[in-house]
Amino acid sequence: MFYKKENIPEENEIVLCTVKKILFHVVFVSIDEYKNIEGMVHISEVSPGRIRNLRDFVKENKRIVCKVLKIDQEKKQIDLSLRRVSTTQTINKLTEMKQEEKAEKILEMVAKKLGISLEEMYKEVGYKIIEKYGTLTSFFYKLVKEDGDLLKELTSSQKISSELTKIIKEKIKLPEIKISGILKLSSSAPDGINIIKKAIRNTVDMNKKKKYEVKITYLGAPRYQLTIIAPDYKVAEAELKETSEFAISEIKKQKGQGEFLRDDK
Repeated sequence: MFYKKENIPEENEIVLCTVKKILFHVVFVSIDEYKNIEGMVHISEVSPGRIRNLRDFVKENKRIVCKVLKIDQEKKQIDLSLRRVSTTQTINKLTEMKQEEKAEKILEMVAKKLGISLEEMYKEVGYKIIEKYGTLTSFFYKLVKEDGDLLKELTSSQKISSELTKIIKEKIKLPEIKISGILKLSSSAPDGINIIKKAIRNTVDMNKKKKYEVKITYLGAPRYQLTIIAPDYKVAEAELKETSEFAISEIKKQKGQGEFLRDDK
């Protein structure tokens, strides 16, 4: 990727890394999304249980997905964990980065067509997109979904605006991110079944006005699977949290009990 973030990651952030050096008790990595930022993974954070040889788990120049545990500003040291990243988080991070790499390729494609460098393309419009929308991908999806010239407010170049809009709409297809968890809903009231049904119905109705698909599937009392399908992982995560909290609040209004557990926990 040409684009690198200038700052440093935050604690608990999930980051994509490349393994640079493996010592007896520690793995040194570069944090790929950030400019000139490195981190370290202690042997205890590579995998649960006893490790005889770190090379059984990591290899030089291979990408791994880690969680930021601690940042020491004075020592400029970032402690990371590999074992605390779930399979779902790993898949979603790799997917996110592949999408962003694809988006940057589109910028490069348009730049070549217009006879300018990728760096100039970033200066003209790329940096402005990231500043306003967070990522190139987020903006590209928004442009595909919505009508209107969204690039007009970001660049004064009509050539860039028209060519980039055209290529984005040709190359970008909206993805579907699916995440889920288990809702535990129960009530000891005489009409407890109806109370639970009402809480579920109200939860589904609450989401009907939104663009995201919400499914609640009965698994066997008191367990229900809550699934969110959205075009973006962060949106799906936020929607899953809001929907589960709403369902629990609905059952508690009727003196019932509610709990939510993520599938990847």
